[in-house]
Amino acid sequence: MIDKELLKLLVCPKSKAPLEQVGDELVCKTSGLAYPIEDGIPVLLEEEARKLD
Repeated sequence: MIDKELLKLLVCPKSKAPLEQVGDELVCKTSGLAYPIEDGIPVLLEEEARKLD
């Protein structure tokens, strides 16, 4: 789980929109990307993100 204060500071690298934690991913509804969280660390790289359906 990402700390709520940290989550307030994180934005999507592509759209600069806020991120929402869903399970073990940070989701950006604006860009349609889900960024993985590995060992408690968000991986905010577009090439590592999963496209949402």
